[in-house]
Amino acid sequence: MNGVLWGAAWVLTAAFLLAGLTKLVEPYKKLATGPMQWAEDFSPATVKLIGLLEVLAAIGLVVPPLVDIAAWLAPIAAIGLICLMIGAFYTHIRRDEAQFLLINAVLMVLSIFVAWGRLGPYGF
Repeated sequence: MNGVLWGAAWVLTAAFLLAGLTKLVEPYKKLATGPMQWAEDFSPATVKLIGLLEVLAAIGLVVPPLVDIAAWLAPIAAIGLICLMIGAFYTHIRRDEAQFLLINAVLMVLSIFVAWGRLGPYGF
């Protein structure tokens, strides 16, 4: 089960590192008129903050356990991703963007799985 939890953590890390860095690097107007049209509902600073939180959570999922320092941060990062996905659900439902809900659901389920596993029977 530990291997499955690591696999889920790496999938989440890849997804959120990519998404977060995109929000941090791309200009706000390009995001709001491109693939992340939901960004137009938020200020540029809020979109950058979401990106920063995604990058930090992605790092927190794998780096602390890998270096065996503060491994308890991994489930905390997963809980943070759950909170971000709740916000994403709300935003996409409010904007009638049902096409994004499946992706959010998969990422949320993986985050719940990692949080459960690392807080419960398969902690570090």
